[in-house]
Amino acid sequence: MRKYIFATLLAALIAPLGALAASRADSIAAELHNPESKRVLVVAHRGDWRSWPENSLPAMQSAIDQGADIIELDIHMTADSVLVVCHDAKVDRTTTGRGRISELSYDSIASLSLRTGHGIATSLPMPTLREALELCRDKAVVNIDKGYEYYDQALALCHELGVAGQVLIKGKALPADVESKLKAHTDNMMYMPIVEVQKERGQALWNAYKERAEVPMAVEVCWSTCGPDVDAAIAEIRDAGAKIWVNSLWPKLNGGLCDDAAAMASDPAEIYDALLSTGATIVQTDRIGLLVSYLRKRGLHP
Repeated sequence: MRKYIFATLLAALIAPLGALAASRADSIAAELHNPESKRVLVVAHRGDWRSWPENSLPAMQSAIDQGADIIELDIHMTADSVLVVCHDAKVDRTTTGRGRISELSYDSIASLSLRTGHGIATSLPMPTLREALELCRDKAVVNIDKGYEYYDQALALCHELGVAGQVLIKGKALPADVESKLKAHTDNMMYMPIVEVQKERGQALWNAYKERAEVPMAVEVCWSTCGPDVDAAIAEIRDAGAKIWVNSLWPKLNGGLCDDAAAMASDPAEIYDALLSTGATIVQTDRIGLLVSYLRKRGLHP
């Protein structure tokens, strides 16, 4: 397979001689483009949502302060075309309000308060994507998980803020469709597919990349049960030259190999070692500080 990267040119991330050193976010982006690097990048799932409301600005800042390299978030568009950061299509679970984001004005959403993971109302508002990008700019890469349908609008905002090279967006679209989308723009965000290796759709997606002789710079791999089929699928993706993204959030995303809660209750090495044995160099977690500490002890995170 030939290497194919859905992203801005790596050269754009390298400062010319005499220029200021690259920002932390640019250095992290360069790691994403480097399949040979053994450094493990830490992804904060919805920020530090165990300490702050999920997808809130303080949750993002707390995750960065703990050493997270990538801040994962989700976006939806309001009735008046403002991109806001929220996992759900409705505001019911995460705020003091009710209703679908697509049917509410931004002013209506801004008047609501975010809730903690235990449902307690706070004084924090739901942030816009603009606010999230401004907070993370130069500090960490932003990963837009749910929100590929808003690619054009999100990219326009990235261009305005000058952060397109610091944003990674994911999706499950076929590579031909993604290529068509990216060709319509210049200075694109980074793109990464999500491949559920034990599902027919996921297998078809990876086969589509193979048929086009293209390799994404990274692939988020999900599987529900462990077995030789999963080992072979991950090895094939890794050996093709793509970095492997795995999730330590819940056992159902990694075949039961890893669980952040179990890592909290026992020796983290016993839990996280199994996940890293897949060759993964990107790990999404709900326990940022715990994972960063473990990786630093192994010399895998600065």
